[in-house]
Amino acid sequence: MATPAAAAAAAALSFPRALSPRLPPRRRRAEPASCAHSERGVSFDPGSAFYRSDSAAGRDLAVLAATLHRRGRRPDPSVPFLCLDAMCGCGVRALRYLEQAGADFVWANDASDALRPVIVNNLSRFERAPNRRWVVSHLDATRLLAERYLRREYFDVIDVDSFGGDAEYIRAAFLALRIRGLLYMTSTDWRSARGYGSRSSLSSYGAYVRPLPYPNEVGLRMLIGGAAREAAILGFHIAPLFSYYAYHGPIYRVMVQLCNGKQDGISNYGFICHCKSCGQSQTFGFDELGQITCGCADTTDANSITVVGPLWTGPLHDATFLTEMLSLATEWGWANTIENGVTLEKLLGTMIEESDSRLPPGYIRLDEVCPVVPCSLIQQSMLYHC
Repeated sequence: MATPAAAAAAAALSFPRALSPRLPPRRRRAEPASCAHSERGVSFDPGSAFYRSDSAAGRDLAVLAATLHRRGRRPDPSVPFLCLDAMCGCGVRALRYLEQAGADFVWANDASDALRPVIVNNLSRFERAPNRRWVVSHLDATRLLAERYLRREYFDVIDVDSFGGDAEYIRAAFLALRIRGLLYMTSTDWRSARGYGSRSSLSSYGAYVRPLPYPNEVGLRMLIGGAAREAAILGFHIAPLFSYYAYHGPIYRVMVQLCNGKQDGISNYGFICHCKSCGQSQTFGFDELGQITCGCADTTDANSITVVGPLWTGPLHDATFLTEMLSLATEWGWANTIENGVTLEKLLGTMIEESDSRLPPGYIRLDEVCPVVPCSLIQQSMLYHC
């Protein structure tokens, strides 16, 4: 049965018209045999869509965050809880938002209309008509988000699992997001994060990135920085709730909350300086440009200093929010179970420790420490608290 909130959500949204006729149909690749997959007890069929079970941890984090947001972090908990999956693939994220996060309504979109039977089949267990809880469309993601904004249809959670470094959707996503809503962003642009595509990172995220010893973190800060810039243009600011790097892909995923009002724009947005001589990393603001140096003894070699930015220089996570996510994961029995090699208790615990605002950017790999201190003498607990 559809809830009153779901009925209100469906009534308030304008659904896409039937797809317009296209060119004469071509012979389509045969669909693979139905193959049921499961994530945290939710069964679905990926069909011919691109699906990676390795990304399940990122979807777990999204469901936990969306659930907490629905339960009490919204300005008005009485309004219907709406989610939009802009690049849904087989629809597993949309399905989990409905079944696990308790969304009143989910908009599932994918540019490929060939995936429509797969998406509809996965979502069909939920009531669709007359008070439907979901809709499927096949539009360019940026166009879909812009149309929702023009129709004044705003969502509590927008999930964009994009490919590559295309960031044009970010501004449109903020426009279609409710104030205090959550935007789950993605980048797989590892070349820019490693400093091999400086022009690409500059055009997509407004950051000139050069090679640094910690590209995983740089990729996350680059993505958050691009979002902070877009939010400031619209008169908003953002607060990162968590940042997640996954080696497969690799994939950079960040959950940010849209906040009303523009901050000074530069408090957590600046430059990172890394010294090759001593290995230290520091942050510098715009007002310190031209004064960027390192305090180590070797100040004569100009090539020893690498500066990247502007990008996000503040905390990558919100410790309070992560603690609530860990508590919810424990309540649901997710915390200590291993899914695709990931334990949420360990992952969220590491994120909480990384949330300290006093920590400088970057990290030091063990293979860089071992020439100084034998690795056999180093205990993991010592590294956490040194």
